[in-house]
Amino acid sequence: MTRQDMYDYLGITVGSILISLALVIFLVPNRIAAGGVSGLATVLFHLFNWPVGTVILALNVPLFLLGVKELGAKFGFKTLYGIIVLSVATDLLTPHLAFITDDLLLVAIYGGGLAGVGLGIVFKSRGTTGGTDLVAQIINKYTGLSPGKGLLIIDFFVISLAGIVFNLELALYALISLAITSMTIDLVQEGLTISKGAFIISDAAEAIRADIINELDRGVTVLNGRGGFTEENKDILLCIISRSEVSDLKNVVHTIDEDAFVIITEVHEVLGEGFKENIIEEV
Repeated sequence: MTRQDMYDYLGITVGSILISLALVIFLVPNRIAAGGVSGLATVLFHLFNWPVGTVILALNVPLFLLGVKELGAKFGFKTLYGIIVLSVATDLLTPHLAFITDDLLLVAIYGGGLAGVGLGIVFKSRGTTGGTDLVAQIINKYTGLSPGKGLLIIDFFVISLAGIVFNLELALYALISLAITSMTIDLVQEGLTISKGAFIISDAAEAIRADIINELDRGVTVLNGRGGFTEENKDILLCIISRSEVSDLKNVVHTIDEDAFVIITEVHEVLGEGFKENIIEEV
């Protein structure tokens, strides 16, 4: 096992435990079934008092085996490990932890957020906790329906079931929790640090390029472009900067060419010199 594999398994462990905490102290006691296998396990817990972790494992293992059979062994041991850790941690923590609040809005926000952090860490560690994403990929294989739409349909079914078993209000709170989980996953995977990407089109591109390098100490990529109206060839400058450097970049461009065309957009994650340097090679 490589050092990176050890970090991955550590991340999967931490992330899975965070998901189990979200279930134990927020979602399950308050009957918030925010989609997926854990949501179905929440419904079954309140119907039959079946342990949530055991149900998650019982549902996930056949899904995992079906996924390996239909899609190949790409899911591997990390997926199986994530399933086991989540299931065991949920049942181990349940007798020892009480739910924090019965305010459904707080439950949806903090339960969904904590689950999202956990899932984000698991995904960044190149693992999964199994669940309905396996079903969605199998559906994609046989129907062509995108995995995202497949997940949406499955989660909608689980939340609808919760609405029937519990009540419509709890289903609406489950939708809030699901949305927060999704947004939190993106935040964890993309990072909280948002850089800016600038595209600069100018007849004085060379002078602007030199000043960005010399004054801002930022690299610049020169792209070849052609005007759609004039059909003239022009250089397009691409530069990645931090938020605090946006005003400095504007000043540099404005000083040289007041008529320059500048597009500034958000860039959620930048890897490389001058930014994050922990580029991980996929294996």
